Amino acid sequence: MTHEPAIRNVSDTALWMAYYRAQETDRPDALFKDPLARKLAGRRGEQVVNELRRGRAMAAPMIARTVMIDEMLQRAIAQGCDVVLNLACGLDTRPFRLPLPAALVWIEADLPDLLSYKTELLQGETAQCQVRRISADLADAKARQQVLAEAAAAGDRIVVITEGLLGYLDPEAVADLARDLHSRPKIARWITDFASPMVLKRVNKQWGKQLNAAGAPLKFAPPEGELFFQPHGWCAEQFRDMMEETQRLNRPLPGAAIFKIMSRIAPGFAAKQKKLWRSGVATMSRC
Repeated sequence: MTHEPAIRNVSDTALWMAYYRAQETDRPDALFKDPLARKLAGRRGEQVVNELRRGRAMAAPMIARTVMIDEMLQRAIAQGCDVVLNLACGLDTRPFRLPLPAALVWIEADLPDLLSYKTELLQGETAQCQVRRISADLADAKARQQVLAEAAAAGDRIVVITEGLLGYLDPEAVADLARDLHSRPKIARWITDFASPMVLKRVNKQWGKQLNAAGAPLKFAPPEGELFFQPHGWCAEQFRDMMEETQRLNRPLPGAAIFKIMSRIAPGFAAKQKKLWRSGVATMSRC
């Protein structure tokens, strides 16, 4: 009997992330509550986490990323954004779990099968704002432009989220996306995550075989960090470092204790290592 791979396709990564949110929700000191996460993750999401090497141990950066984006998004809305466009939304449940203005328009775009699964499981649940879903292959330039056009028609000031998306794209595709977003004057903010080449190398060493077999290899890790986006019209107005944020949130990364010791006994070397292992989330605005 052939054993099913830990990750069968890119949609399984959404189940994987949903299970991390379910784990966090169950903690007595949970940083957020996502009562829908376990339903969405299902048994398959738990299976992915259990079968991946150090799957459970790597929840910390995913939970920190969730919290960072929650906070950055709420700030963008407080600053006047009236439309949220979540590209490659996966099984995100922010419209249901965050306190959001009822008039806010929240647009989710992702692959048809994933959105059908999500819509079916969330049937009967009440969102805090107006939710629309668009089935689209965002790798297709024409389909992406149609999604952007619908978002532009929905309001006056848009914040875009690309949580966990850019890593799966070639640098050329990320540049194309950045230019497409910049071509829409109503898009005021862009919240996204990225990591350094060293982080990409480590993740690929740990999970690359499974991700490649599922047709979801990780490819984007700009050595220049947020400066990659500047020639395409986007400048970081805020960057939150993953190592610092996991410490702030009391969700330390594996190896954090060793790094703390290193920082005391060899601060220069530790600073270089921190730069090499840099990752996090940025809110970007037009340059």
